[in-house]
Amino acid sequence: MRRLDGLHALVTGGGSGIGAAIARALHGAGAELTIAGRHKARLDEVASSLTGCAAAVADLTRAEDCAAMVKAAREAHGPIDILIANAGAAESAPFARIDRGQWQRMVDVNLTGAFSSAQAALPDVLRDGAGKSVRRIVFIASTAALKGYPYVAAYCAAKHGVLGLARAMAAEFASSGITINAVCPGFTDTPLLDASVATITAKTKHSAEEARALLAKDNAHQRLITPEEVAQTVVFLCSPAASSINGQAIAIAGGQI
Repeated sequence: MRRLDGLHALVTGGGSGIGAAIARALHGAGAELTIAGRHKARLDEVASSLTGCAAAVADLTRAEDCAAMVKAAREAHGPIDILIANAGAAESAPFARIDRGQWQRMVDVNLTGAFSSAQAALPDVLRDGAGKSVRRIVFIASTAALKGYPYVAAYCAAKHGVLGLARAMAAEFASSGITINAVCPGFTDTPLLDASVATITAKTKHSAEEARALLAKDNAHQRLITPEEVAQTVVFLCSPAASSINGQAIAIAGGQI
């Protein structure tokens, strides 16, 4: 069902993992697409598989890159109707060993990147006034926005900030005809999780398979979330059927939260 025909969606972090799955799902629902991120080769690979998809290379921790990203998206497909602020990264360390560099990196990419992307795209998303068509901002947060995890305090703090940002924006713009929500997946089978597995295997005696099983146990249904599950939730939030869902944190974790 092509619920999003004629709408332009910008997906940050669209070159791999959850972002690539969201791009494919939005394309399948009829949206015109622009994907953005730091890695041109990854973006080009995804864009080449989706007819008409544009790609913009951007470091989302830089406000000027976010502005250039939105300009490139607008030139490709016109004003932006839907922003999916997905770009993120995770690093782990015991709290006492988190240095200012790791703290700042986690805040910059996960929270400031989401803020800068939303601020750059907001004039497009707000255009035309209330109720005239679908306008959406969806932040991809994490269950780390809803609970604490050991060894990732900086990441958890940044993702809690993303959820606070989503809720504050939803309250501020509730009368403007747009909805703003956060999607909060548990451990998801992506390249980001592969990096966590590598860290676990390097610091413990666990094999990669055992490490993946340990992470899967954190999800209540004892398996990893798939990127496609996250993507289909995002498509629903972007659809006309979700017009009254605003300021919410949608957990995708098999009942863990």
